[in-house]
Formats: sequence, structure tokens, C-alpha cells
Amino acid sequence: MLGLNRILSLRAERIRSCGSPGVRLSSRSSSCQNPGASSRIYCACLLLLLLVTPRVDSSWWYIGALGARVICDNIPGLVNKQRQLCQRHPDIMQAIGEGTKEWIRECQHQFRHHRWNCSTLDRDHTVFGRVLLRSSREAAFVYAISSAGVVYALTRACSQGELKTCNCDPHKRGRASDVRGEFDWGGCSDNINYGIKFAKAFIDAKERTVRDARALMNLHNNRCGRTAVKRFMKLECKCHGVSGSCTLRTCWMAMSDFRKTGDYLRRKYNGAIEVTMNQDGTGFAVANKAFRKATKNDLVYFENSPDYCLQDKAAGSLGTAGRVCNKTSRGTDGCEVMCCGRGYDTTRVKQITKCECKFKWCCAVECKDCEEAVDIHTCKAPKRAEWLDQT
Repeated sequence: MLGLNRILSLRAERIRSCGSPGVRLSSRSSSCQNPGASSRIYCACLLLLLLVTPRVDSSWWYIGALGARVICDNIPGLVNKQRQLCQRHPDIMQAIGEGTKEWIRECQHQFRHHRWNCSTLDRDHTVFGRVLLRSSREAAFVYAISSAGVVYALTRACSQGELKTCNCDPHKRGRASDVRGEFDWGGCSDNINYGIKFAKAFIDAKERTVRDARALMNLHNNRCGRTAVKRFMKLECKCHGVSGSCTLRTCWMAMSDFRKTGDYLRRKYNGAIEVTMNQDGTGFAVANKAFRKATKNDLVYFENSPDYCLQDKAAGSLGTAGRVCNKTSRGTDGCEVMCCGRGYDTTRVKQITKCECKFKWCCAVECKDCEEAVDIHTCKAPKRAEWLDQT
């Protein structure tokens, strides 16, 4: 009861402070001063959201969930340097927020057929919940892909002229050459070095406030993600000359599609190296002497992953009950693996698909809508006694 009273009093204090000089919510926070009911409801709901989200671990990933509506002072979990950068560069924070949504989608694509599918939690500023408290392969991948996502988003925003502090790569000027001969730098080369520099300053800031094994692990995996984007930079050219003879080429450096970075980091996840801290606490030693040492491009982790079969709040596992599986597959998406041997339920549903498609001159494809019955297989829930053991 005392805890409840404390929450209510804190909530009341937060709501009373809405609109005061010491509290800055967003560009929309001025609505708190208006008498409109919708404005008061918006402010109250937003403040309540920030109040009740669990403080398990702080993370800048929450910027993607809140977007530009919330000013830096009210984003939970930012350290002082991150808060200063956030206040100094609101346009960059907007780009990071959009980039966060993109790399989360990529993470979910890469693990869509696995027990852990990079699922996020609504109204949780840690975004992934307690699953990342364990220094596992999954944590290593998330830190790497998130760091890569920030580099990608900022570099793209630079090239598109959306940021005040950067634009196209200023070093790509004059003449250069490749295996095909000489060319002139032109167009807009992606300023990948700016994206890497700001991502390093912003993301690594929190990890540098502490000196422990997990911070060292996060810094290493952050770096892997940043360099992964640069790995897939490509030279794009445009030919000039009579009838496309290419007597003169104009070229620029461009990032590849983010899917290539996602695929690369997914392979690094598969080959991640289990490590321990070395004796002086400045680096890693391989946990199993039979395996090779970790390089700067390898993802590293300290702890084995849970099996993610059952719901386990302490481990952050959501379990696989209700997940769709492939009855005929022998891979990770197969019902035997996905359902952890618990079996599956089959439901027959009707789906509308395009069929009997014909090309019509000129220039369209016309199709009919056909209805077909398909079987959907979903993993059974565990027996109650088995479930209680994990909760």
C-alpha cells in the first residue's frame, strides 16, 4: 500500500510540473498550458508512461519508440554526454529515431524463424526487456545491429541534406582510378566516416561511464556493427560520352542496402566467440582454448543463451507457445525445433491469393482473386507444471 501511495504521489508531482520551466517535454508540450482536455490527457499519459516503465537497464533505443515528441531531458537512460549531444543535435536524434525502427525490423527479419525472434516490448524503455541483461549471443547481435543502424541512418541523412552538421563526403574530390581506369569524383558520396564518428561518440558514451566486463563486451560489439556498414560501401559510376561510350566516368561511394549488413552480422552471430576477461581487465581471452581467438570483427559474448522454449520472466524469454512453425522443415523454423518437442496445433484457414494472372497490352498484369484453404501450425503451450517451473 505504501508503494502504491508513493507511485500515486510521484505521478501527481509529475503531472503538476507539466508546463513548468524545469520540465521540457517536446515541441507539443506547450499544449499542457492550454485548457483543452485532449492536451491534458496527452501530457498525463506521456508522463505516466515515463514514470511506470521499469528501470531494468537504460537505453537510447527508446528514442525510436518516442520519436521527436519527447525532448532529451525526458528520455530515460541517457548519460550526460548522450543528453548533451541530444540537446545539441535534435535533427540527428530524429534520424537516429527513424534508424532505430529500421534496424529493429532487420533484427526481426534475421531471426524470424528462430525461437528468439528479436521481439520488442511495448511501453518498455529497454525495448527488449530483460533478455539483454544476460551477456549472450543475442545481446551481442543487438548491440552490433543497433550500432550499424545508427551509422546507416546518419550517413543516409547526411547525403539527403537532412542534417545541419554534415553533407556529402568532402574527401571525394578530383580524380581517382580503379580497375577500369581513371574517373572523376562526382555526385554525392555517402559520408560514412561522419556517421561512424557520431555513432561512436553517442552510443559508446554510456559504456565508457563504467569499467566492467559487460561494458567492454558492448564496446567491442558496437564497433563490429559500425565497421560492418563501411565494409559494404560500393563504387557507383555514371558513363559520359557518345552513345554511352564511357569515355568519361563520374563516380561516387554509396552504401549498400542495409540487408547486406544484417546478413553479415547474422553470420557473425552464428560464429560468435565465447570469451572471458583477461587478467588485467583490458581485453578478452577465449573461454575454450580449443577455439580460435576473437578478432576485432567477431561478435563476443560471456554467457550461454537460454533455450527460449518457455516463458521465463527472469531471463526475458517469451517462450514459443503460439508461434507459427513449418511442419515440413527440419530447420529452426520446423515445428519440432520451434515447439521444443511439445507438439503443435493445426488450424485450417482460408486465404485469398492472386491467380490466373495474364499480361494485358500495354502494360499491366491482371489477376483473379482465388480462395484456398491452408493449414497453419502453431506451437502448443507447455503443460502448466512445466510452465510454473520457469516463472
